[in-house]
Amino acid sequence: MSADRLTLSAVAEKQQLSTADTPSPPAAAAPPRRSTVRSLIRLWPYARTARWRLAGSVTAALLASGSVLMVPLVLQRIVDGPIAHDDLDALWPLAGLLLLLGFAEAALFGVRRVIVARPLAEVESRLRSDLYAKLQRLPVSFHDRWPSGQLLSRATSDMFTMRLFLAFPLVFLIVNSLVFLTGTVMMFLLDWRLGLIMLLPVVPLVLLTSHFEGKYAAAARQAQDQAGDLATVIEESVLGIRILKAFGRHRTMTERFKRQTEELRSTEIRKADMLANLWAVIVGLPEVALGIALAVGAVLVADDQLTVGALVAFLSVALALRWPVESLGWLLAYANEAATATDRYFEVMDEPEDEPEDEPVAEPGPASAASDSPEDRGIRFTGVRFRYPDAPADSPDLLDGIDLHVRRGETMALVGATGSGKTTLTALLPRLYEATGGTLTLDGRDVRSIPLPTLRELVSVAFEEPTLFSASVRENVLMGRPDATEQELATALATAQAGFVERLPHGTATEVGEQGLSLSGGQRQRLALARAVVGNPDFLVLDDPLSALDVHTEALVEQALRQVLAGTTALVVAHRPSTVLLADRVAVLADGRIADVGTHQELLHRSPAYRELMTGQAADTGRAAPERSLAR
Repeated sequence: MSADRLTLSAVAEKQQLSTADTPSPPAAAAPPRRSTVRSLIRLWPYARTARWRLAGSVTAALLASGSVLMVPLVLQRIVDGPIAHDDLDALWPLAGLLLLLGFAEAALFGVRRVIVARPLAEVESRLRSDLYAKLQRLPVSFHDRWPSGQLLSRATSDMFTMRLFLAFPLVFLIVNSLVFLTGTVMMFLLDWRLGLIMLLPVVPLVLLTSHFEGKYAAAARQAQDQAGDLATVIEESVLGIRILKAFGRHRTMTERFKRQTEELRSTEIRKADMLANLWAVIVGLPEVALGIALAVGAVLVADDQLTVGALVAFLSVALALRWPVESLGWLLAYANEAATATDRYFEVMDEPEDEPEDEPVAEPGPASAASDSPEDRGIRFTGVRFRYPDAPADSPDLLDGIDLHVRRGETMALVGATGSGKTTLTALLPRLYEATGGTLTLDGRDVRSIPLPTLRELVSVAFEEPTLFSASVRENVLMGRPDATEQELATALATAQAGFVERLPHGTATEVGEQGLSLSGGQRQRLALARAVVGNPDFLVLDDPLSALDVHTEALVEQALRQVLAGTTALVVAHRPSTVLLADRVAVLADGRIADVGTHQELLHRSPAYRELMTGQAADTGRAAPERSLAR
């Protein structure tokens, strides 16, 4: 067996014993199964860059297989010539030719591997790069729906499945089909009667493989969906290991993991059973036909209707065709695996983007240009409505007609009960979510008319949950402004009272680790605040930026923040009076609307709801506030 056949057999065994670690979409049910061919054709824009190498690989494999089919013809010459006539001198050249054909087969299969290795690695790299770039452009609402473990799986094992399909199964689907046709013609030329016998299994095999393909495709999708769910469990367990240990829930997660592993195991065994049954028939029927052909051929030789050399050649051709026929089952199985991986890849790539961030957007006309009118300057919400795409149809909008004006240079505090939509409202400014109604303007310019890169340079955000990356302190802070100077970096760190950075092993060059978990919550929050203010943004959004700080540090940060807020227009989500006091005015969000706007003292006197939020003293509002679903 050649090296390529050994590799392909190993891949076939891998298909039976393991599963590609690929995810399912967030929908409850898998999408309808597409045509395998149509799914795989979608890979062509990527594979076309390696088309000549793929053609060379097919050519080399065809020549190698052709050398195998030449062997029976040489054997016929040997049996009917030198052996039949006891001519040893004529035997040696033919034996040398057999040896040469064997060397040619090995060399050509080696060439085939070398031809495609580098270009297909580049194809995989391009697929992965395009997927990563797409994930960066997709809106936050997409990432809300898709677990990160599922997306990670698409970018790893799905890529391997597609690349391996291009390297091996695709080539051998073409090569083995042509070899089978050529071998069939050769058998008919040697003896048409025996050729008909060998073709008897074709009809049942075609019907069986057609039935198998549909069932195996469904099982493959189910297995890959379950594997994706399993990947998500692993990721959540790793990221939440502190919680699991603190609450002693590691056994619960272990049971959950074992249960999902068992489900995946059952599906994989079902796949293996289907493939084993198909393989048994694919191997068994041709063997029966070969036995019948051998018996009939012996009778023909005995009746002098066929030479011994012709019978040997016929049987040799039939044996040479065993590999193309036997490989049919796993080739179809792997084609379905690759088609499913391709479907999942393009499920992400086909997701609509709000606006491509890397493409230039035409400058808006005068109607949407920045305004010099004092009434338009600053941040203005006019009738803004919002509901999450996955909200129940009968649920009210989370934001139901927001009217609010933050004047240029003003700091506005936004307060409201938990779940009232404060964070969602602030996320509309940089268009992390798109408003479903109304208009939102910055200095009189509709945010939808501003290119996203420009908008996110104008608006800087510090989130309540500070997210840091596996990078240095400097890299994390300078995400707010990559071209900032050392002085601006130092100023931002000082504003955030992040003096602890100087005590880190390598200062600002210290790696903070995954999710910044090597730092305390307050330290992560201060670095996130430094990231927000380092760019001296025109508009600043702070989502409860001081919640993780102790009283002493909070006071120092507030003092430094006053200087930053004096030079920008800011919207600050606040839960504590100390944060509210940073603001010039306060807006109260209740029932999806701005219930009141005023200074801290004014609202304490006239707004029972605000007084309750700030002092904890219950206010008699006459009715209970309705719960709002899906508030984030």
